[in-house]
Amino acid sequence: MTRWRALPAAPAAAVVRSVRIIGIDPGSQRTGVGIIDIAEDGRSSHVFHSAINLLGAEDFAGRLKLLFDALGAIVTEHAPQEAALERVFLARNPDSALKLGQARGAAICALAQHGLAIHEYAAREVKQAVVGSGAGDKSQVQHMVGLLLELRGKLQADAADALAIALTHAHVRASVARLGVARQAWRRQQ
Repeated sequence: MTRWRALPAAPAAAVVRSVRIIGIDPGSQRTGVGIIDIAEDGRSSHVFHSAINLLGAEDFAGRLKLLFDALGAIVTEHAPQEAALERVFLARNPDSALKLGQARGAAICALAQHGLAIHEYAAREVKQAVVGSGAGDKSQVQHMVGLLLELRGKLQADAADALAIALTHAHVRASVARLGVARQAWRRQQ
C-alpha cells in the first residue's frame, strides 16, 4: 500500500517592492519627463515618458505655469517616490541660461509641492551612467535608453534625456546602498 503525504505548501510569491523615479530634463521650450520603476533586484522598467511642449503659452510666464501644472498632474497620476533633475550647465547665452534656470525652478517647485526630494545630476554624469562616456551625444543616449528599457522605436530627445536622468539616479542610489556611503561622498565634483 502506497502512502501519500501532503507536500508542503508552495511559498507565497515574493512581493517585489519597487521604487518609482521621475526624471526631468528641464527646458524653456520643451521639458522631458521620464518615469521608471526599479525593482529590488535592480531591474528597471519603463512607466511613462513625454516631452511637455511649452511653446503654446502666450508668454514666458505662461510657459512656466504650464510646466508647473503639467508636472504636477504627471506626479499626481504616476506617484513617483523619488525625483531626479538635470543640473544647470553654463550656457554661452546668458538669456538662455536665465530662462533654463527659471524652467528648472518651476519644475523643482512642482516636485517639491508633492513632497519629493530632488536629486540633481550633471549632463556628463548622465551620459557616463547611460552611455559609458561623459562625452556621448544625444543619439547615443536615445539608443541606450531604448535598449535599457526595452523600448521600440526612436525616442523623442527630451523624453530620452529624462529617462536617462531617472536611470542615472537608479544607478547612483544602488551604488550608494551597496557601498553604504552618503551620496555626497560618492559624487565627484564635476
